[in-house]
Amino acid sequence: MSLGNSPEDERPFEDDREEARPSIGRALQQARIAAGLTVDDVSSATRVRIAIVHAIEADDFDPCGGDVYARGHIRTLAKAVRLDPAPLLAQYDDDHGGRPAPTPAAPLFEAERIRPERRGPNWTAAMVAAIVAVVGFVGFTAFSGGDDDGGKTQVAEGSKPSTSKNASPTPKNDKPEDTEPAPSDSAIAAAPQDKVTVQVSAADGKSWISAKDHNGRSLFDGLLKQGESKTFQDSQKVNLVLGDAGAIQLYVNGKKIDEDWQPGAVERLTYTKGDPQVG
Repeated sequence: MSLGNSPEDERPFEDDREEARPSIGRALQQARIAAGLTVDDVSSATRVRIAIVHAIEADDFDPCGGDVYARGHIRTLAKAVRLDPAPLLAQYDDDHGGRPAPTPAAPLFEAERIRPERRGPNWTAAMVAAIVAVVGFVGFTAFSGGDDDGGKTQVAEGSKPSTSKNASPTPKNDKPEDTEPAPSDSAIAAAPQDKVTVQVSAADGKSWISAKDHNGRSLFDGLLKQGESKTFQDSQKVNLVLGDAGAIQLYVNGKKIDEDWQPGAVERLTYTKGDPQVG
């Protein structure tokens, strides 16, 4: 009786044929190396994390998070290394109990998207804040309006301002040489003995003027138009800067200051209770 192996015994086992076929991870790894790509290259091209690429090449599909995601990663990596994904997917289905049933509206991830979407700026909130700010500003302006009237007289230390204007201005060439603008009654009346009172009149044209009290606090800083006048009071002294002294007529403590200032000349003046004398 022969004890040799029968032809059936000499055929390769089924498991031997299975071992001749490389695993999914091994096939992907060999194709990647043949393509001259690193794991970093594949991760950058597919946006699949490096750790997952390493796990798949080691035939560990647990980090994928399920069969649907694993199949999507296999397809993506196969395309990146120039392999046909169909045989690998069929092999995966054979190894894992068949192809999973399709889930309605379940996206197949071609790559793992781990970057959150940026949200744009909240323009609605910004517009609401801007509207509230504008409404508040308009309301404040309407409530406190009228306080910045440039034609009003400003007076130091809370005294009521007195405003006076000369007669309708006439061109300088048409005014008689001996005619001088007279001080207003309010300027003379507002000249108490314990204060210094200075009236500035733009008799011959407009001029920028600046007036400060003895503490350096600004009483006025702006343009005085022709025909306008302002009166300033302080307990000790008034400091003036005249941008065009030739256009200005001054009355200090109710008395006219006779100075032959040239047109366009800038003058810095200080007056006290004992004037009219230039300080």
